[in-house]
Amino acid sequence: MAETADTRTPAQIEADIKRRREVLAETLDEIGVRVHPQTIIGDAKAKVVANIDHTVGRAYVQVNRMVSEVRAQFVDEEGSLRVERVVPVALLAVGVVGLLAFSGKRRKG
Repeated sequence: MAETADTRTPAQIEADIKRRREVLAETLDEIGVRVHPQTIIGDAKAKVVANIDHTVGRAYVQVNRMVSEVRAQFVDEEGSLRVERVVPVALLAVGVVGLLAFSGKRRKG
């Protein structure tokens, strides 16, 4: 390696050293904050919350899509009910509830 002569004055060298010490001090402070247990716990909590938010958002979109699909089965484009589809489903629901109520009374008696 070829050696180069340093043409800086002692005051310039001291100023450079001072600047580098300040930068190193800031870096060490930042590292201290990053490795602090509370910071690590906070970061972990933030990641969990972000994942939960993402999962909830995806579930919300999926539920919205399913509701829209079901609604499309029972409502026409104008917003009025499709009676030919609503009546059989309503009758089925009443039948199921009736069977459950009847079977509940039958067991008690």
